Amino acid sequence: MIGRRTLLTGLAALPMAAHASRARADAPTEGRLFEHQQMASAHVQPRDVTVWLPPGYDGSEARYPVLYMHDGQNLFDGARASYGKEWGVDEHVARLSANGQIRTPIVVGIGNTPLRLREYIPADLIRALPDDMRADIQSIYGGEPLSDGYLRFMVEELKPFIDRTYRTRAGRDDTVVMGSSMGGLISLYALMKYPGVFGAAGCVSTHWPLRIEQITDEAALAAWRERLVSAWTRVVLDGLPNRRNHRLYFDRGDETLDAFYAVFQSRIDQTIRDEGWGPDRFRSLVFPGAEHNEASWNQRLDVPLAFLLPPA
Repeated sequence: MIGRRTLLTGLAALPMAAHASRARADAPTEGRLFEHQQMASAHVQPRDVTVWLPPGYDGSEARYPVLYMHDGQNLFDGARASYGKEWGVDEHVARLSANGQIRTPIVVGIGNTPLRLREYIPADLIRALPDDMRADIQSIYGGEPLSDGYLRFMVEELKPFIDRTYRTRAGRDDTVVMGSSMGGLISLYALMKYPGVFGAAGCVSTHWPLRIEQITDEAALAAWRERLVSAWTRVVLDGLPNRRNHRLYFDRGDETLDAFYAVFQSRIDQTIRDEGWGPDRFRSLVFPGAEHNEASWNQRLDVPLAFLLPPA
């Protein structure tokens, strides 16, 4: 590990357009962080976007793949993270890059908003649910899904801005999306809805159940779960991109919220494998003892990064 790196304060070298932006100087990191504050959108609420530039960016003319990650406030700095723990994305990426284990990316952390649940729940799933289940989920989540608009923000507004502002490799094979929990759902949805934009998706501790059960009757709970699993299976089957030029990664632990995921994940895994996705393009792993939190995701982050961004 290279150690702490002083963040430069000058922005003259980067055309940041009209968005309020500043170099971040508050967090130890490998490379540099820039924060684009309250980026406006025609499709969703404004939000902060943090961009991590890897070591060596300023000293070269190289272009870089881009890793887009949800819940951006949890990626780089524990002091800003929702629960006081960070993924440590900068440290992981810098180390793996230095060792030649991944293609070095620029990382774009997309901050969430109070509408996170509605922005991250795939709208195609809500449309596929039976009427009673759809009404139930929308009542819990506070309204209709906003994920189609969130993806339009990513694809039509944020990505073009990132490609204009930074030295990126803008093609599908160099554009990766990743998140955890509900962020895992929206990462999968991005790959399914925009297969020409995203070449790979990392879905960590994916929150398939949508809610942690409020049904106390075991028979009713089993029936509700089966209907949801069936809906998920149909949506994933209909939305899978071409397995020859995409990568898809899932994982889960078996403690706390992740303990609810096995039934869902195993059915989704089988659906994908039945479509011919082999281990070179699809991976789904279980980490015994891992919990549903940033500390657990930090501990295993090397695994999805190495799969999603293999060396050229």
